[in-house]
Amino acid sequence: MYQFREEELEQATLEWLEEVGFTTMNGAELAPDGSRPERSSYQDVVLAERLKDALFRINPTVPREAITEAARQITIQQHPNLIQNNKAFQKMVTDGIDVAIRVKGENTTKKVWLFDFTTPTNNEFLALNQFTVLEGKYDKRPDVICFVNGLPLVVMELKSAVNENVGISKGYHQLQTYKETIPSLFQFNAFLITSDGLNARVGSLTANEDRFMMWRTIDGESTAPPTMPQLEVMIRGMMTPDRLLDLLRHFILFQTDGENVAKILAGYHQYHAVNKAVEQAQRATQTDGDRKIGVIWHTQGSGKSLSMVFFTGKLVLSMNNPTVVVLTDRNDLDDQLYQTFSKSEQLLRQSPSQATNRDHLRELLRVESGGIVFTTMQKFVPEDGQTEMKALTERKNVIVMADEAHRSQYGFQAYMQQKENGSGTKYGFAKYMRDALPHASFIGFTGTPVESTDKNTPAVFGNYIDVYDMTQAVEDGATVKIFYESRVISLGLPENLDLDTELDEITEHQEMDEREKLKSKWSRLEALAGAEQRVEMLAKDVVDHFEKRQKAMYGKGMIVVMSRRIAIDLYKAIMKLRPDWHSDDDDKGQIKIVMTGTSSDPSDWQQFIGNKRRREYLAKRMKDLNDELKLVIVRDMWLTGFDVPSMHTMYVDKPMKGHNLMQAIARVNRVFRDKPGGLIVDYISIADSLKEALKQYTEKDRENAGVDTSLAVDVLMEKYEILQDLLYAHDYSDFNHEKNSKRMSQIVETADFVMGLGDKKKLFLNTVTELTKAFALCSTENDAQEINEEIGFFKAVKSAIVKLIPTDGEKRTPDQLDAQINQLISKSVISEEVVDVYGSLGLQNPDISILSDEFLEEVQALPQKNLAVELLNRLLEGRVKNVQRKNLVQARKFTELLEQAIEKYNKRAIETSKVIEELIELAKEMNEAMDDERHAGMIAEEVAFYDALASHDTAEAVMGDETLKAIAHELTKAIKANMSIDWNKRESARAKMRVTVRRLLKKYGYPPDLQKMAVETVIEQAELMAGEIKH
Repeated sequence: MYQFREEELEQATLEWLEEVGFTTMNGAELAPDGSRPERSSYQDVVLAERLKDALFRINPTVPREAITEAARQITIQQHPNLIQNNKAFQKMVTDGIDVAIRVKGENTTKKVWLFDFTTPTNNEFLALNQFTVLEGKYDKRPDVICFVNGLPLVVMELKSAVNENVGISKGYHQLQTYKETIPSLFQFNAFLITSDGLNARVGSLTANEDRFMMWRTIDGESTAPPTMPQLEVMIRGMMTPDRLLDLLRHFILFQTDGENVAKILAGYHQYHAVNKAVEQAQRATQTDGDRKIGVIWHTQGSGKSLSMVFFTGKLVLSMNNPTVVVLTDRNDLDDQLYQTFSKSEQLLRQSPSQATNRDHLRELLRVESGGIVFTTMQKFVPEDGQTEMKALTERKNVIVMADEAHRSQYGFQAYMQQKENGSGTKYGFAKYMRDALPHASFIGFTGTPVESTDKNTPAVFGNYIDVYDMTQAVEDGATVKIFYESRVISLGLPENLDLDTELDEITEHQEMDEREKLKSKWSRLEALAGAEQRVEMLAKDVVDHFEKRQKAMYGKGMIVVMSRRIAIDLYKAIMKLRPDWHSDDDDKGQIKIVMTGTSSDPSDWQQFIGNKRRREYLAKRMKDLNDELKLVIVRDMWLTGFDVPSMHTMYVDKPMKGHNLMQAIARVNRVFRDKPGGLIVDYISIADSLKEALKQYTEKDRENAGVDTSLAVDVLMEKYEILQDLLYAHDYSDFNHEKNSKRMSQIVETADFVMGLGDKKKLFLNTVTELTKAFALCSTENDAQEINEEIGFFKAVKSAIVKLIPTDGEKRTPDQLDAQINQLISKSVISEEVVDVYGSLGLQNPDISILSDEFLEEVQALPQKNLAVELLNRLLEGRVKNVQRKNLVQARKFTELLEQAIEKYNKRAIETSKVIEELIELAKEMNEAMDDERHAGMIAEEVAFYDALASHDTAEAVMGDETLKAIAHELTKAIKANMSIDWNKRESARAKMRVTVRRLLKKYGYPPDLQKMAVETVIEQAELMAGEIKH
């Protein structure tokens, strides 16, 4: 039967790359021993001559010695750390290399560019497969590597499109292995791609698996048809010469946060939106331009702030260094966005400035060009008693970039707004902005749509440039769905009371400190919401609900309340229920209040009031999954621009509407590991407000936002019924037996039953995973709670099976394992017992280096035959790995025999009991291998080299046993004598070792036609034993 194997996918990839402008070759041709060698050794990852040729071609006026020096600087490693080296290379890419040289006796500096960004065809694009890289003791060969000007910029790992047991996840893990074993290849990396042909993901060097994303468009105008393979879309959409160079120069950034460095690659929606925006900026700023660049609506959580950074970075180069004014409407948002820009200075090529007051803003805008200035809208107001705002600058190369451009607080009106307050007429902020920056151009970024009734935003900014809605973001994996659960606690409000609208009106032009004073209108509603009995009900329900959520999906939560008083009262009520959650120290405690205040506030409030530094510290704790801080109470803080990916639940007890509501609930839509969705728990009846807010969204968004948790319950019950059908012929009624021993036995027996289901075994495992995700979304619902223990049992069965047969999809990093273990901590999951699979079967945990006859007999007698096979397979795999370090030839032999036996079992070619017999015989053969009489008098290293030399029948027949022993003895001495520190990581030392082995073989007359294979086997064995051989 024909199968589309990895080799075919590799060739298809090369064909697509050739169609978009790459030359393709087999990497083996360029190897040191290839037909067209371009590498002096397998350690070379840069095609040096191609690099130099490109540098001469791109920099024709630069002297030869400068080009030679630039090539040297490019290829040396400046840091011991891969990411730092990659960051340094990226700076060379974007800024060029300044080379100091002497011309006519004088010192001067020449700029050398690595790539020609103006004329893409002046660069060389080469794609290679079969490109082997040696580094230290590792020998790796990524599937496809794309070189530009001799530099390896893109590495692709491909997996079979038809093998259901491997996929893009395995490709991702393979790429991580390459990073660890051959890091020199990735010093020059732009991005990584993993694909099984049908699916494809792209990510940066530091991206976790959940941040490897799809690229869903070729032209940026529409998504590619689903019938087109995702890898083809990615190649045609990212890898054309002009597109690849554009990504390389403008859409890769590094963010440094303390000791952590993150490399970020723009998503397809960011890439195309930014390019459209730059194009519109060039149009709007022309002499006859209308100064309206437009509005970008990218849903919350999809990287809007980073899009603003990418836009600024490209704008600086394309418009001759304009001044960019970044506007927000609140100080805390100004700080958050400022921090994002400050961490991205390498791409921006400058440090942003933050205006502290109006005078400072005026000073920052006096420069002739350049600069990125952060300020709030409220600083654009006239002096007291004045109705006119004096111009801060008359320059035309000023771009005003507003965050959340639609907000009513901005007051962007194109007409005079009559507001009499006794001191004269006031105008909307738009007039003051135009007065202060009369020739500036405006662009708006928003995470929520501009309302159809809002005429002010288009009047200032223009129309939409690009839209990336919630539905598209969820489909792309950029965000997760938001679910809604109603747990309303009645207020007894009069129906005609609409305090939300009144609040908007009175706070429209006020900065945070002023708005605090004007919220007295809320007092009536606040009194109802903050009644003692209601707060106690709220505290009890939140604690109960959140603890259930934590058992289903470990992470963080946020409670949103109406006032600071309610926040404090609620905190105290929760402390009565869970006193162990409290701590007076900011660095301890599981729950905190985040709020502002002054010394004039009541004395018992002071312990909860914090300054900016305290809020930043608590934010850092909240973002750390391993920190015990898991729940915060807020009123206004952290409801916009605050990003905690592990936050899965928001408890809303505050009336919110429109954009404010949509921005707040987006706190729980961030992608995080296997988080299936975020949950909004409604205590104050925001359902109608949510529906009203969604009227401005796309039709798909209206259908998918705020999905009721009852839908998750439907999915849960569907998956539950599938599992019951699979286990129909198996009695597992003891799953909730009062005795742990009975429950443990039931887990083992059910695991054995599932192991015997053949192809349906995978259906069981996948369905349990889907069941678990659905449960995480609706774990507090009654239907879910009724089957909670049974779900825990299914998870335990799956856990037992996975421990024996780990599949690609079940691989977890240590952090992911910690999270998974936390999810299993529930009375219904016997996680500590599942860990000991051997104990549950009545066996002692074996020493895999021995596998005694007594233990093997116990395994053979097990009633659970399917488990016995998998158990033996796992143990023997471990034993083979153990043997491999000591004897490579034996390990290869046993690996082949083990694979043959398991293949018979998988195909059900022989009875399970017969497979067990074969595996036990294999185990005994492994035990006896070292007792071979031919090995008498030899130490372990000598035995390994003896087997390496005798692995070919001809060699054993020609040389004889005693001669082979003599060679093995002398080889061991010679190799020990030549072993230096890290010898196996240095090519020169390895070459010397090869010469030593080759001379010995020649001395004893080892068959010449077998020498090459023998030398490589001996060297490989020596490398495996390098850490164990005693000098």
